Amino acid sequence: MSGRSGRSSTLVRRPGGQRPWTHDALVSLPARTTSPLVELARRGALALLLVAFIVLLVYVDRNAYTDNHDGEVSFVDAIYYATVTITTTGYGDITPITPHARILNAILVTPLRIMFLVLLVGTTLQVLANEGRRIFLDSRWRKHMRNHVVVVGYGTKGRSAVDTLEANGCNPAQIVIIDGRGNAVADANIRGYAAIEGDATRREVLRRAEIIKAREVIITLDRDDSAILVTLTVRQLNPSAHVVVAVREEDNASLLRQSGANAVITSSEAVGRLLGLSATSPNLGTVIEDLLSSREGLEVGERQVTREEVGLNPGQVEGERVIAVVRNRTLRRFYDPTVAKLETGDQVVVVRHAADQP
Repeated sequence: MSGRSGRSSTLVRRPGGQRPWTHDALVSLPARTTSPLVELARRGALALLLVAFIVLLVYVDRNAYTDNHDGEVSFVDAIYYATVTITTTGYGDITPITPHARILNAILVTPLRIMFLVLLVGTTLQVLANEGRRIFLDSRWRKHMRNHVVVVGYGTKGRSAVDTLEANGCNPAQIVIIDGRGNAVADANIRGYAAIEGDATRREVLRRAEIIKAREVIITLDRDDSAILVTLTVRQLNPSAHVVVAVREEDNASLLRQSGANAVITSSEAVGRLLGLSATSPNLGTVIEDLLSSREGLEVGERQVTREEVGLNPGQVEGERVIAVVRNRTLRRFYDPTVAKLETGDQVVVVRHAADQP
Protein backbone atom coordinates (compact mmCIF):
# COMPACT_ATOMS: atom_id res chain seq x y z
CA MET A 1 0.00 0.00 0.00
CA SER A 2 1.23 3.41 -0.79
CA GLY A 3 0.40 7.00 -1.39
CA ARG A 4 -1.79 9.25 0.73
CA SER A 5 -4.85 7.22 -0.19
CA GLY A 6 -3.19 3.86 -0.31
CA ARG A 7 -2.17 4.15 -3.91
CA SER A 8 0.72 2.04 -5.05
CA SER A 9 3.24 2.71 -7.81
CA THR A 10 5.12 0.07 -9.77
CA LEU A 11 8.49 0.88 -11.24
CA VAL A 12 9.13 -1.29 -14.31
CA ARG A 13 12.65 -1.45 -15.65
CA ARG A 14 14.17 -3.04 -18.68
CA PRO A 15 17.41 -5.02 -18.50
CA GLY A 16 20.36 -2.69 -18.45
CA GLY A 17 18.42 0.09 -16.75
CA GLN A 18 16.60 1.23 -19.92
CA ARG A 19 13.21 2.83 -19.45
CA PRO A 20 10.13 1.35 -21.18
CA TRP A 21 9.14 3.07 -24.39
CA THR A 22 5.81 4.11 -22.86
CA HIS A 23 7.65 6.46 -20.49
CA ASP A 24 8.87 8.42 -23.50
CA ALA A 25 5.71 8.11 -25.63
CA LEU A 26 3.11 9.12 -23.06
CA VAL A 27 2.68 12.31 -21.09
CA SER A 28 2.60 11.86 -17.32
CA LEU A 29 -0.05 14.24 -15.99
CA PRO A 30 -0.39 15.23 -12.34
CA ALA A 31 -3.02 13.20 -10.50
CA ARG A 32 -6.10 15.07 -9.28
CA THR A 33 -7.07 13.68 -5.92
CA THR A 34 -10.01 14.64 -3.72
CA SER A 35 -11.26 13.24 -0.47
CA PRO A 36 -14.17 10.75 -0.59
CA LEU A 37 -16.47 13.20 1.21
CA VAL A 38 -15.75 15.97 -1.29
CA GLU A 39 -16.32 13.63 -4.23
CA LEU A 40 -19.56 12.32 -2.73
CA ALA A 41 -20.79 15.87 -2.07
CA ARG A 42 -19.96 16.91 -5.63
CA ARG A 43 -21.90 14.01 -7.14
CA GLY A 44 -24.81 14.53 -4.75
CA ALA A 45 -25.03 18.18 -5.78
CA LEU A 46 -25.04 17.16 -9.46
CA ALA A 47 -27.86 14.68 -8.82
CA LEU A 48 -29.92 17.35 -7.04
CA LEU A 49 -29.29 19.71 -9.95
CA LEU A 50 -30.75 17.15 -12.38
CA VAL A 51 -33.83 16.72 -10.19
CA ALA A 52 -34.27 20.49 -9.87
CA PHE A 53 -34.08 20.93 -13.65
CA ILE A 54 -36.89 18.39 -14.21
CA VAL A 55 -39.00 19.98 -11.45
CA LEU A 56 -38.61 23.38 -13.11
CA LEU A 57 -39.38 21.95 -16.54
CA VAL A 58 -42.59 20.24 -15.38
CA TYR A 59 -43.80 23.10 -13.21
CA VAL A 60 -43.35 25.75 -15.91
CA ASP A 61 -45.22 23.53 -18.38
CA ARG A 62 -47.66 22.15 -15.78
CA ASN A 63 -50.69 22.77 -18.03
CA ALA A 64 -49.35 20.10 -20.36
CA TYR A 65 -49.55 17.48 -17.60
CA THR A 66 -52.48 15.85 -15.85
CA ASP A 67 -52.83 14.36 -12.40
CA ASN A 68 -55.18 11.39 -12.14
CA HIS A 69 -56.09 12.52 -8.62
CA ASP A 70 -57.36 16.07 -9.22
CA GLY A 71 -56.36 16.88 -12.80
CA GLU A 72 -54.00 19.71 -11.82
CA VAL A 73 -50.23 19.66 -11.31
CA SER A 74 -48.92 21.73 -8.40
CA PHE A 75 -45.33 22.45 -7.40
CA VAL A 76 -45.39 19.49 -5.01
CA ASP A 77 -46.70 17.33 -7.86
CA ALA A 78 -43.83 18.53 -10.03
CA ILE A 79 -41.32 17.49 -7.33
CA TYR A 80 -43.06 14.12 -7.00
CA TYR A 81 -43.09 13.58 -10.79
CA ALA A 82 -39.40 14.50 -11.07
CA THR A 83 -38.29 12.11 -8.34
CA VAL A 84 -40.30 9.09 -9.51
CA THR A 85 -39.37 9.76 -13.13
CA ILE A 86 -35.64 10.26 -12.69
CA THR A 87 -35.40 7.10 -10.57
CA THR A 88 -37.31 5.18 -13.33
CA THR A 89 -40.10 4.26 -10.89
CA GLY A 90 -42.85 5.95 -12.91
CA TYR A 91 -46.20 5.19 -11.23
CA GLY A 92 -48.13 6.79 -14.09
CA ASP A 93 -50.43 8.93 -11.94
CA ILE A 94 -48.96 12.12 -13.44
CA THR A 95 -48.47 12.03 -17.23
CA PRO A 96 -47.79 14.45 -20.09
CA ILE A 97 -50.85 14.87 -22.30
CA THR A 98 -49.74 17.32 -25.00
CA PRO A 99 -47.45 16.38 -27.91
CA HIS A 100 -44.76 18.94 -27.05
CA ALA A 101 -44.61 17.76 -23.40
CA ARG A 102 -44.12 14.19 -24.55
CA ILE A 103 -41.40 15.28 -26.94
CA LEU A 104 -39.64 17.18 -24.16
CA ASN A 105 -39.83 14.06 -21.99
CA ALA A 106 -38.31 12.01 -24.78
CA ILE A 107 -35.46 14.35 -25.71
CA LEU A 108 -34.71 15.92 -22.29
CA VAL A 109 -36.10 13.94 -19.36
CA THR A 110 -35.06 10.52 -20.65
CA PRO A 111 -31.37 11.49 -21.14
CA LEU A 112 -31.40 13.15 -17.70
CA ARG A 113 -32.83 9.92 -16.24
CA ILE A 114 -29.98 7.97 -17.81
CA MET A 115 -27.42 10.49 -16.52
CA PHE A 116 -28.82 10.14 -13.01
CA LEU A 117 -28.58 6.35 -13.11
CA VAL A 118 -25.05 6.49 -14.47
CA LEU A 119 -24.11 8.96 -11.75
CA LEU A 120 -25.65 6.81 -9.02
CA VAL A 121 -24.33 3.46 -10.25
CA GLY A 122 -21.00 4.95 -11.25
CA THR A 123 -20.40 6.32 -7.76
CA THR A 124 -21.18 2.95 -6.20
CA LEU A 125 -19.06 1.00 -8.66
CA GLN A 126 -16.17 3.42 -8.33
CA VAL A 127 -16.14 3.11 -4.55
CA LEU A 128 -16.39 -0.68 -4.69
CA ALA A 129 -13.78 -0.98 -7.45
CA ASN A 130 -11.30 1.38 -5.80
CA GLU A 131 -11.67 -0.20 -2.37
CA GLY A 132 -11.51 -3.70 -3.81
CA ARG A 133 -8.44 -2.86 -5.84
CA ARG A 134 -6.75 -1.26 -2.83
CA ILE A 135 -7.48 -4.29 -0.66
CA PHE A 136 -6.22 -6.68 -3.36
CA LEU A 137 -3.02 -4.71 -3.99
CA ASP A 138 -2.37 -4.30 -0.28
CA SER A 139 -2.84 -8.03 0.34
CA ARG A 140 -0.57 -8.98 -2.55
CA TRP A 141 2.07 -6.45 -1.46
CA ARG A 142 2.12 -7.76 2.09
CA LYS A 143 2.32 -11.35 0.90
CA HIS A 144 5.51 -10.71 -1.12
CA MET A 145 7.14 -8.11 1.14
CA ARG A 146 9.94 -9.67 3.17
CA ASN A 147 13.65 -8.96 3.66
CA HIS A 148 12.94 -5.40 2.57
CA VAL A 149 14.29 -2.02 3.64
CA VAL A 150 12.18 0.39 5.68
CA VAL A 151 13.22 4.06 5.59
CA VAL A 152 11.68 6.19 8.33
CA GLY A 153 11.75 9.83 7.26
CA TYR A 154 11.89 10.96 3.63
CA GLY A 155 13.62 14.29 3.98
CA THR A 156 17.00 15.24 2.55
CA LYS A 157 18.83 12.47 4.42
CA GLY A 158 16.16 9.90 3.66
CA ARG A 159 16.19 10.67 -0.07
CA SER A 160 19.96 10.43 -0.20
CA ALA A 161 19.87 7.11 1.65
CA VAL A 162 17.26 5.71 -0.76
CA ASP A 163 19.20 6.93 -3.81
CA THR A 164 22.36 5.27 -2.47
CA LEU A 165 20.48 2.02 -1.84
CA GLU A 166 19.16 1.95 -5.40
CA ALA A 167 22.56 2.91 -6.81
CA ASN A 168 24.05 -0.10 -5.04
CA GLY A 169 21.60 -2.55 -6.54
CA CYS A 170 18.67 -2.49 -4.10
CA ASN A 171 15.37 -3.30 -5.79
CA PRO A 172 13.04 -0.24 -5.55
CA ALA A 173 10.13 -2.62 -4.94
CA GLN A 174 11.89 -3.71 -1.73
CA ILE A 175 12.00 -0.19 -0.26
CA VAL A 176 9.22 1.14 1.96
CA ILE A 177 9.02 4.77 3.08
CA ILE A 178 7.36 5.98 6.27
CA ASP A 179 6.78 9.71 6.71
CA GLY A 180 4.24 11.85 8.48
CA ARG A 181 4.07 14.44 5.70
CA GLY A 182 1.69 13.87 2.83
CA ASN A 183 3.87 15.66 0.28
CA ALA A 184 6.84 13.44 1.15
CA VAL A 185 4.70 10.32 0.71
CA ALA A 186 3.43 11.60 -2.65
CA ASP A 187 6.99 12.32 -3.76
CA ALA A 188 8.05 8.80 -2.78
CA ASN A 189 5.16 7.37 -4.82
CA ILE A 190 6.16 9.43 -7.85
CA ARG A 191 9.69 8.06 -7.57
CA GLY A 192 8.33 4.50 -7.57
CA TYR A 193 8.47 3.57 -3.88
CA ALA A 194 5.76 2.20 -1.63
CA ALA A 195 5.07 4.72 1.11
CA ILE A 196 2.96 4.97 4.25
CA GLU A 197 1.83 8.23 5.80
CA GLY A 198 1.89 8.15 9.58
CA ASP A 199 3.83 8.56 12.79
CA ALA A 200 6.56 5.93 12.94
CA THR A 201 6.56 6.00 16.73
CA ARG A 202 3.21 4.18 16.62
CA ARG A 203 3.34 0.41 16.44
CA GLU A 204 0.44 0.07 14.01
CA VAL A 205 2.20 2.29 11.46
CA LEU A 206 5.36 0.19 11.67
CA ARG A 207 3.32 -3.00 11.37
CA ARG A 208 1.67 -1.62 8.22
CA ALA A 209 5.17 -1.39 6.75
CA GLU A 210 5.75 -5.08 7.62
CA ILE A 211 8.56 -4.07 9.95
CA ILE A 212 8.54 -7.56 11.48
CA LYS A 213 9.84 -9.03 8.21
CA ALA A 214 12.23 -6.18 7.32
CA ARG A 215 15.95 -6.80 6.81
CA GLU A 216 17.17 -3.21 7.15
CA VAL A 217 15.70 -0.19 8.90
CA ILE A 218 17.05 3.31 8.24
CA ILE A 219 15.83 6.07 10.57
CA THR A 220 16.40 9.67 9.44
CA LEU A 221 14.17 11.84 11.59
CA ASP A 222 14.74 15.50 12.44
CA ARG A 223 14.37 14.99 16.19
CA ASP A 224 16.65 12.76 18.24
CA ASP A 225 13.98 11.92 20.83
CA SER A 226 11.68 10.65 18.07
CA ALA A 227 14.56 8.64 16.59
CA ILE A 228 15.22 7.00 19.96
CA LEU A 229 11.56 6.10 20.42
CA VAL A 230 11.30 4.69 16.90
CA THR A 231 14.48 2.66 17.43
CA LEU A 232 13.11 1.16 20.65
CA THR A 233 9.83 0.27 18.96
CA VAL A 234 11.53 -1.21 15.90
CA ARG A 235 13.85 -3.30 18.04
CA GLN A 236 10.92 -4.69 20.03
CA LEU A 237 9.01 -5.62 16.89
CA ASN A 238 12.02 -6.97 14.98
CA PRO A 239 15.02 -8.00 17.12
CA SER A 240 17.04 -9.26 14.12
CA ALA A 241 16.80 -6.27 11.75
CA HIS A 242 19.90 -4.17 11.07
CA VAL A 243 19.01 -0.68 12.29
CA VAL A 244 20.89 2.42 11.15
CA VAL A 245 19.99 5.76 12.71
CA ALA A 246 20.95 9.33 11.91
CA VAL A 247 21.32 11.50 15.03
CA ARG A 248 21.85 15.23 15.22
CA GLU A 249 23.73 15.42 18.54
CA GLU A 250 26.69 13.23 19.49
CA ASP A 251 25.46 13.07 23.12
CA ASN A 252 22.43 11.06 21.97
CA ALA A 253 24.44 8.48 20.01
CA SER A 254 25.07 6.30 23.07
CA LEU A 255 21.34 6.34 23.90
CA LEU A 256 20.53 5.12 20.41
CA ARG A 257 23.07 2.30 20.66
CA GLN A 258 21.55 1.28 23.99
CA SER A 259 18.13 1.42 22.33
CA GLY A 260 19.23 -1.21 19.84
CA ALA A 261 20.73 0.67 16.89
CA ASN A 262 23.46 -1.26 15.08
CA ALA A 263 24.98 1.89 13.59
CA VAL A 264 24.59 5.54 14.52
CA ILE A 265 25.60 8.37 12.21
CA THR A 266 26.01 11.81 13.76
CA SER A 267 24.85 14.03 10.92
CA SER A 268 25.81 17.40 12.39
CA GLU A 269 29.28 16.22 13.43
CA ALA A 270 29.89 14.55 10.06
CA VAL A 271 28.96 17.73 8.21
CA GLY A 272 31.07 19.79 10.58
CA ARG A 273 34.13 17.56 10.07
CA LEU A 274 33.71 17.75 6.30
CA LEU A 275 33.45 21.54 6.50
CA GLY A 276 36.57 21.73 8.67
CA LEU A 277 38.56 19.43 6.38
CA SER A 278 37.45 21.38 3.31
CA ALA A 279 38.60 24.60 4.98
CA THR A 280 42.00 23.37 6.18
CA SER A 281 42.69 20.94 3.34
CA PRO A 282 40.44 21.52 0.32
CA ASN A 283 41.82 18.51 -1.56
CA LEU A 284 41.10 16.17 1.33
CA GLY A 285 37.59 17.52 1.67
CA THR A 286 37.02 17.02 -2.07
CA VAL A 287 38.17 13.40 -1.90
CA ILE A 288 35.91 12.61 1.06
CA GLU A 289 32.96 14.25 -0.64
CA ASP A 290 33.76 12.22 -3.76
CA LEU A 291 33.76 9.01 -1.71
CA LEU A 292 30.36 9.86 -0.26
CA SER A 293 28.85 10.50 -3.68
CA SER A 294 27.83 7.69 -6.02
CA ARG A 295 27.91 6.88 -9.72
CA GLU A 296 30.92 9.07 -10.43
CA GLY A 297 34.53 9.43 -9.35
CA LEU A 298 35.52 7.28 -6.38
CA GLU A 299 33.22 5.27 -4.18
CA VAL A 300 33.43 2.97 -1.19
CA GLY A 301 31.94 -0.50 -1.53
CA GLU A 302 31.85 -3.88 0.15
CA ARG A 303 32.04 -7.20 -1.67
CA GLN A 304 32.88 -10.86 -1.26
CA VAL A 305 36.45 -12.04 -1.74
CA THR A 306 36.80 -13.92 -5.04
CA ARG A 307 38.44 -17.32 -5.40
CA GLU A 308 41.45 -15.79 -7.16
CA GLU A 309 42.04 -13.38 -4.27
CA VAL A 310 42.16 -16.02 -1.52
CA GLY A 311 45.67 -16.09 0.00
CA LEU A 312 46.61 -12.63 -1.23
CA ASN A 313 47.60 -9.72 0.95
CA PRO A 314 44.96 -6.92 0.92
CA GLY A 315 47.47 -4.65 -0.79
CA GLN A 316 47.87 -7.16 -3.64
CA VAL A 317 44.27 -6.89 -4.83
CA GLU A 318 44.32 -5.34 -8.31
CA GLY A 319 42.00 -2.63 -9.57
CA GLU A 320 40.77 -1.67 -6.10
CA ARG A 321 42.21 -0.46 -2.81
CA VAL A 322 41.26 -2.64 0.16
CA ILE A 323 40.86 -0.53 3.28
CA ALA A 324 39.24 -3.09 5.60
CA VAL A 325 38.39 -6.77 5.85
CA VAL A 326 35.29 -8.23 7.48
CA ARG A 327 36.03 -11.67 8.94
CA ASN A 328 33.63 -13.52 11.21
CA ARG A 329 31.45 -10.39 11.31
CA THR A 330 34.35 -8.37 12.74
CA LEU A 331 35.73 -5.34 10.90
CA ARG A 332 39.54 -5.28 10.72
CA ARG A 333 41.70 -2.57 9.15
CA PHE A 334 43.86 -3.53 6.20
CA TYR A 335 47.03 -3.20 8.31
CA ASP A 336 45.76 -5.67 10.96
CA PRO A 337 48.20 -8.64 10.97
CA THR A 338 45.30 -11.06 11.45
CA VAL A 339 44.13 -10.32 7.91
CA ALA A 340 47.54 -10.38 6.26
CA LYS A 341 46.09 -13.03 3.94
CA LEU A 342 42.57 -13.06 2.60
CA GLU A 343 40.50 -16.15 3.30
CA THR A 344 37.39 -17.72 1.80
CA GLY A 345 34.28 -16.06 3.19
CA ASP A 346 35.95 -12.71 3.87
CA GLN A 347 34.26 -9.48 2.91
CA VAL A 348 36.47 -6.60 1.77
CA VAL A 349 35.71 -2.88 1.98
CA VAL A 350 37.29 -1.25 -1.06
CA VAL A 351 37.77 2.12 -2.69
CA ARG A 352 37.13 1.83 -6.41
CA HIS A 353 36.11 3.70 -9.50
CA ALA A 354 32.36 4.21 -9.54
CA ALA A 355 32.13 2.81 -13.06
CA ASP A 356 33.50 -0.50 -11.80
CA GLN A 357 30.54 -1.24 -9.56
CA PRO A 358 28.64 -4.43 -10.49
